[in-house]
Amino acid sequence: MNTKQLDKLKRPLYINVYDELLLQISKGEYHAGSQLPSEPDLARKLGVSRATLRQALVLLQDDGLVRNVRGKGNFVLESFNKQEDVQLEKLSNPMHKCHISTFDQIDVHYRLDPETEHTKQVLKRDSSEVLALERLYRKEGKLLAYAFTFMSMQTIESLSLDLNNKTQLLEFLENEAYVDANHSNIEIRFTHTVNLADRKEKLIGQNECFLLLEALYSITEPNYPLMYNKFYIPQQFSNIKLNAFKS
Repeated sequence: MNTKQLDKLKRPLYINVYDELLLQISKGEYHAGSQLPSEPDLARKLGVSRATLRQALVLLQDDGLVRNVRGKGNFVLESFNKQEDVQLEKLSNPMHKCHISTFDQIDVHYRLDPETEHTKQVLKRDSSEVLALERLYRKEGKLLAYAFTFMSMQTIESLSLDLNNKTQLLEFLENEAYVDANHSNIEIRFTHTVNLADRKEKLIGQNECFLLLEALYSITEPNYPLMYNKFYIPQQFSNIKLNAFKS
């Protein structure tokens, strides 16, 4: 390796700006969830051009420390001070591991649908009817995430779930199913479309969402999914990490 050539490389100015902003955020000058000053003001304060500042901001966004909201500005992510790594490989509800926010309200709605070729494929069994559920995840009234679920009626009956008890149903969907589960298969996609049942609802960032397709399997019925979930997580709120190991 030619170390003399490496010694001639200069540290880009935007890296210095990145380090300075990171230090200010770490010291609490800009706390989690707060908005950074406008780009002209921030560039002036740091004594750099807006082009250099933008390079630093993009790097902060790539590292999951800041998010840009179009038309509003740059915000420090709530996950900045989280110490624990979220690991998608560990069996638990992926919505709460991959979304940077906590939710103060989760609405659940359901309907009974006739079986289709799609439900037969994802649930791996025949069922005259399937339960179709949606969950709307809110914080301070704002819709920040969305999930859609299919469950077979055989599963509903075997678990003795009371469809009139939404509290019990939500607890099962969010927590109990993962306690009873043996494993899950998760596929990660990206989508620009989120079809909410209520067209009046507006998911923030719905035009750019990670889509997690999850089939959750129980110990007692390892061949049939307990449920099939579609989790929609807007890119601006996402924090998805995978650990890779040498086999």
